[in-house]
Amino acid sequence: MDPLRRLCLCLCLPLLLPPPAATAPVPIPGPNWAACKSLSRELSRLVATLKEPHGVLEETHLSEEDPKNWPPRIRCSDACDPSTLDTNNTRCLHRILQGLQHYRDLLSSDIFTARRLPRLEAALDQLLGLVQEEPARRPRRPMARSETWAQPLLQRLALQRLQSFSTIMSRVFTHSAG
Repeated sequence: MDPLRRLCLCLCLPLLLPPPAATAPVPIPGPNWAACKSLSRELSRLVATLKEPHGVLEETHLSEEDPKNWPPRIRCSDACDPSTLDTNNTRCLHRILQGLQHYRDLLSSDIFTARRLPRLEAALDQLLGLVQEEPARRPRRPMARSETWAQPLLQRLALQRLQSFSTIMSRVFTHSAG
């Protein structure tokens, strides 16, 4: 075959062939999404049903000045949106894992010494077990000591943040389980 015909055949062949079929994104394996969905909803329900032991705090809106002891927040850059979760959920799961570890550490800190919440701790531990790639337990990070008078305020702030975090986490797991 002469070079001109070969060139023409190479250039025209793609035009004669049907377009390639669109390939569906291959889901990245992750945790048991259905179990994570169920547990994250249970965690949200547990946090929502907690009663504030100090009535005056019910009306109080708290915000922290120094966020060094507060959890990683799920941000847009964590790729937890549905379109990204379908193709790559690694960053989102890493951020969720960081948050779960932080809240587990927080619930076992001195802030909650007078008010243990074993059902919340158990739900966090179960979710951690599902989300962690390796089942090895990370040692708990010590939290900064808090003044006794500030503990009810810090509890309230921590539980408000945990409720927000568990709501977003539940949405991620609901999408991924679908």
